[in-house]
Amino acid sequence: MLKLLLVEDDLDLAQTLVQYLELEGMICDHASNGIAGLNLINSNSYDVLLLDINMPRLDGLGLCQRLRAQGNDTPILMLTARDQLDDKLEGFRAGTDDYLVKPFEMAELVVRVTALSRRRSGQVQKLTCGGLEMNLSEHSASRDGRTLKLSPTSWRLLECLMRASPAPVSRENLMDAVWGDDHPDSNSLKVHIFNLRKSIDGPFEEPLLHTITGAGFALKQAGTGTNNHEH
Repeated sequence: MLKLLLVEDDLDLAQTLVQYLELEGMICDHASNGIAGLNLINSNSYDVLLLDINMPRLDGLGLCQRLRAQGNDTPILMLTARDQLDDKLEGFRAGTDDYLVKPFEMAELVVRVTALSRRRSGQVQKLTCGGLEMNLSEHSASRDGRTLKLSPTSWRLLECLMRASPAPVSRENLMDAVWGDDHPDSNSLKVHIFNLRKSIDGPFEEPLLHTITGAGFALKQAGTGTNNHEH
């Protein structure tokens, strides 16, 4: 069951949307301004965020920018009365994933939300795991403040693992992320994982990159994530 957050200051519209989405089998929390929305987002896990652009205290664009800067990659659907191209471009620059201009059909909202829920947002600018940080806009990575030197292949592997963290990623999915459909022999992945592990774990006490038996590899701090056997 999808869990959504609607941040909308028009209470009549919000009530209508929440009731409709619940009839469609989705759970939908509601906040009436950006600050209240931010508090809910920081204490709950949502599949999709629905943000109105024009709101008091913290508007949809500001909330979206703040979430992306924090590394939150929850997909965002912006609800707006504005239909100007400049406004849409501003929204995409802020980190939104999709747009719906009011007034809209409820059925279209459900289709957009369902599609967005299948993917984490590609708009996030910063990925973190423990002291490990990837800044996608600057194409830099560091751990505990120490800059990491990564090959292009290691970078793609790390980004794939960071986006899934703390869940494991299968060998197949990692090879897809790095080489697309044209997989090399399986030893190539082994060598690149070895190099990545040396880069991100070598100089540090606590390992973050774990081999999960039967599931692939996971990037996580000790004591978090899956229950699978790991080493």
